[in-house]
Formats: sequence, C-alpha cells, structure tokens
Amino acid sequence: MSLRERKGPLFAFAFVVGLAVTASACTVRPLYMKEDPAAAGASAGAAAQLASVAVKPVATRYAQLVRNELIFLLGGGAGEATNPRYTLDLAVTSQLMSSATAPATAADDVNVPTAAILTLTARYTLTDLTTNKMVAKGSRNISSSIDVPRQQYAALRAENDAQQRAARELAQLLRFAIAQDFVREGKK
Repeated sequence: MSLRERKGPLFAFAFVVGLAVTASACTVRPLYMKEDPAAAGASAGAAAQLASVAVKPVATRYAQLVRNELIFLLGGGAGEATNPRYTLDLAVTSQLMSSATAPATAADDVNVPTAAILTLTARYTLTDLTTNKMVAKGSRNISSSIDVPRQQYAALRAENDAQQRAARELAQLLRFAIAQDFVREGKK
C-alpha cells in the first residue's frame, strides 16, 4: 500500500497547497541587481548605491590595504566615487597572536614562535551625506594564519602577506555587509 493510498487525496491536496503557500512567500532576487523588477527605473539598485560610497582616508598600512580593496569592490573597479552620496568611516585594527612555539634550543633562551594568527578587525559607520544621518554601523573581522620562520625579514614578509590576504577578505566582507545595510535601509 503506498503513502498516497494510506493518507488519501485530502493529504495530497493539503501537501500541494502547503508547498504553494510556502513558495509564494519566497522572494528571491540578486543582491546586486541593476533595477527593481517590480518598478523598473524606480530604484537605482544596490550596485549604484555601492558605487556612490566614498571611503574616508585611514592612517595605517593594513587599513590602507582594506580601504584600497574596498574602493575597488564598491566601485566595480572604477575607482573612488566621483559624486558620493554616502561616506564610510573605517577604523581597522590588527592583532598578531602566536599560536605555536618551538622549544628553546641551546642557542636560544626563549621559545620561538613558529605559527601565528593575524586578525584584522574593521569597524565602520555609513553616513548619508544629503541628510547627514547615520545609515548603518557595524564590525567585521577576519583571521589569517602565518608560518613564522626564524629569519627576521622572512617573518616580517610573512606578516605582510597575511595582512594582504586578510585585507582582501575583510574588504569583501565589508562590501557584503554594506550591501545588506542598504537592503535593510530600503525596507524601512
């Protein structure tokens, strides 16, 4: 005896109606769509909003790496916004923590780190320039592991490479967060 025969046609009808109701409640559309399909031309879209964000200057090297990558991602490779509608205040901090050490040898009197984790944390505030109102604020962080060699220059180079990797990934996280903030702001 099959499930359909045991449950009857009423169960099958209720199941189909339940699926239809569930599917009708879903709205799926691309995050970076150029136009709103419901009202073509009524909305500039998230891509245009992202391109209209100007990122304020920062002070440190790793913050500048994040800023440069974020400008590239927000503008779609076109560079900084020429007529910005929004401004992004960005504060980036870096923390390097040793995660593994080699025991001291006869030549060394202390344990030597062999692996570390670099964490970049970005705090941002997005402000609308026309109303001077804060649109969103948030924080994102990303970690990158490092093999720390005994040579000082090689260790410094490894840390710089980890900063570059983390900066690229952090900028992508920030772009997604800002796009989500625009979507949330548009629903208010």
